[in-house]
Amino acid sequence: MMKSRTRPAATPAETLYAMDRMIALAQSGQQDIAARFGLNVTDLTCLGLLFEARNAGDRLGAGELAVRARLTTGAVTGVLNRLEKAGYIRREPDPGDRRRVWATLEDAAQLRVCEVYGPLYERLGALFADYTDDEIAVLADWLTRARAAMRESLDELRLPRQP
Repeated sequence: MMKSRTRPAATPAETLYAMDRMIALAQSGQQDIAARFGLNVTDLTCLGLLFEARNAGDRLGAGELAVRARLTTGAVTGVLNRLEKAGYIRREPDPGDRRRVWATLEDAAQLRVCEVYGPLYERLGALFADYTDDEIAVLADWLTRARAAMRESLDELRLPRQP
C-alpha cells in the first residue's frame, strides 16, 4: 500500500468537468477501437459485454445481451450476425432450452480484445499505485454509484415525454 499523499484541491464542479472530458475522450476513442476491430461502436459494446460475461464465467443469450446493451432483441440479432460473420463469436444452442442460443466469444477474439485494450488497462492499472487502498475504495464506490445514477437518468430519458 502506498503512503497517503496530498492531492490537489478540486471542487465537485471541477471533478464533474474532468469526468465529462474523460467520457468524451472514451466515446471518441471507442470509434478508433471499433475501427481497429472492423466493427461499429454498438457491435464493439456488445463484444465487450460478451468478453465481460466470459471472464465472469457467464454466458449470454440474445435477450440478456439486449438488456445489458440497452438494445432491442432485433438489433442484437443484427449485432450477433455481424460478430459471427467477423469471426468474433459463435452461436451455440442451449441443450436445456431449444429456443435459446448462447453467444460465445471465440478464443481468438478474447486474445484480440486483450491485445487492443491491454496497453490502456496497463496504464490505468499503473495509476492505482499512486493511491492508497482507502482512496481506491472511494474511487470504486463513487464510480459504482455514478454508474447507477447514470443508468437511472438514461432510463428516465426512455420514458415517454409528459405533455
